[in-house]
Amino acid sequence: MTESVVLFKEIKASNGKRFGVATLNAPASLNALSVDMVRLLIPQLREWAQDDGIVGVLLDASGEKAFCAGGDLRQLYQTLLECGPARNTYAESFFSEEYDLDHLIHTFPKPFLCWGHGIVMGGGVGLMAGASHRVVTLQSRVAMPEISIGLYPDVGGSWFLRRTPGRVGLFLALTAAPLNAADAIFCGLADIVVSQERKAQLLEAISSHAWKGEAKADRASLSRLLAQAGEGAEKQPSKVREHFDTINELMAGDDLLDIAKRLRELRSDDPWLQAAARTFAKGAPSSAALSFELWQRVPRMSLAEVFRLEYWASLGFCAHKDFAEGIRAVLIDKDRNPRWNPATLEEITAEFIEDHLRVRAEGPHPLAALV
Repeated sequence: MTESVVLFKEIKASNGKRFGVATLNAPASLNALSVDMVRLLIPQLREWAQDDGIVGVLLDASGEKAFCAGGDLRQLYQTLLECGPARNTYAESFFSEEYDLDHLIHTFPKPFLCWGHGIVMGGGVGLMAGASHRVVTLQSRVAMPEISIGLYPDVGGSWFLRRTPGRVGLFLALTAAPLNAADAIFCGLADIVVSQERKAQLLEAISSHAWKGEAKADRASLSRLLAQAGEGAEKQPSKVREHFDTINELMAGDDLLDIAKRLRELRSDDPWLQAAARTFAKGAPSSAALSFELWQRVPRMSLAEVFRLEYWASLGFCAHKDFAEGIRAVLIDKDRNPRWNPATLEEITAEFIEDHLRVRAEGPHPLAALV
């Protein structure tokens, strides 16, 4: 019998209250988020949200390598080849259901703890970003690497990257720069560092605590338990904090070509900055252009509005060629030599950008109910 891709259990607390635990269970794929996972998570989370006996939820993952390395793109890739610019019903379901899950976590009415150990990328960041309590460990590596696969930082990335300090979020979107635990906290993508070795201790503290069943009080209690678990955690240096002024200078202004010129001309002795500039140079121009367009559009939009806009953007990327080409180069053939079209930022037109963002289906928006 095949084990489920998400495991569910409940931790019984000292006063009879319960904490729900959802564990992503596909360690061989680094817990890449699949449609099957999403379809298991959404109904269970909604059930727990309505259950007065459940006082909070923990989302974690099996294995020691990754919480979630992103969305499971292999099946989506086949549909991109088959559908081309035509309507892709699998992609419609893939993105609408994933974003529905992400929004559910952002708006969950009870304490929601995400244990982001190991690799947390793309769709994994989307799961973690909305949690009320976001743990990273000394082994956490967080990134939004979509520019390398011809996509853009979706899963609400247009919203939460816009809320990072200064223009760091734009830098992360354009360069896929990896973050350690200290970086993630500085950027507002995580809340606390707890050693992976102390996870069992935290679970024991959760089970022995007398939860009140009141969201505000229980969130405060969970914060105190995490603070105790995180005491004495090793302090890591933050590259984002170290280079904060440089990042803001690189990302300044309202012209992407100016930003691109500064990134191409960047000279630094720091390998982290060098790698960021190289990733941008090799990334999809279409990804950079749409990431920048969304950066400019979303500041006054609600989270729900951003998810609705990202839904059309993602279908737009499915209808164009770079997304399939990026998946091919990174995940299928693994030659790391994508052939982007357009090949340069200078070739991208306003019409090209708008075609990525236009409505592609009639009727109510599949995310119309998000508020």
